[in-house]
Amino acid sequence: MYENWEIRRTKEVVMEQNNAIQNEEQEIDLLELFHALRRKWYMLLAALLVFALAAGAGTKLLITPQYQSSAMIYILTKTTSVTSLADLQIGSQLTIDFETLAMSRPVVNKVRENLGLEEISYEEFRGLLTVSNPADTRILQITATHPDPETAQEIANAMAEATADRVAEIMVTDRPTIVEEAVVAESPSSPNLLKNVLLGGMIGLFLAAALIIVRHLMDDTIKTEEDVEKYLQLNTIAAFSYNKKTSGGETGKKRRKSA
Repeated sequence: MYENWEIRRTKEVVMEQNNAIQNEEQEIDLLELFHALRRKWYMLLAALLVFALAAGAGTKLLITPQYQSSAMIYILTKTTSVTSLADLQIGSQLTIDFETLAMSRPVVNKVRENLGLEEISYEEFRGLLTVSNPADTRILQITATHPDPETAQEIANAMAEATADRVAEIMVTDRPTIVEEAVVAESPSSPNLLKNVLLGGMIGLFLAAALIIVRHLMDDTIKTEEDVEKYLQLNTIAAFSYNKKTSGGETGKKRRKSA
């Protein structure tokens, strides 16, 4: 019994020592990776700048800017009372009805015809539109997106007018009020130049760091006395330098002797 306990205890001690050695090696490896990255800081900086500039140039030259304009409609009318809305759950069902009518084919086709945009198909035109209901409001917001800011404004206003007419016709009620007309956007809603530049720089930094780490891990060259002990399991007895003659002179190098 005592011998078995000693054997188990010895195994536990050995396992603890092995775990401690592994943890220490892991910490050393992480430190080595950090130093490898620090030594190649210029590569990281160059990759960050190159990718950031490429992302910025691509955003400016290859991506068409998009502009957005929005018009808003108040969904309650003079003839709509709280009592009559009780069965429609006021803020939910009625808003859904308005949203559906706004994106219906008769409304969309009417706007296409009025603006002379019939070359754009119904499906493509719907893709330019977004109908939403701001939280806790009785407002319907119609947003149009287009490469031309003035066209985006015209579409949004025309959609608001056509939607109000369609709602009055279908629901047999007063025409909803347009509480805000769309205005011409001064700046594009997309693409986001700053976001793309930052994203490009981060991608470049990540790729450069990955390349440096891979090259460091694949490099099995013995460089220090610690490498001799770590990888060859040998003790370093001494380290001395030697001179290698060249045509232009002598270059001093260090030779290590191991045992």
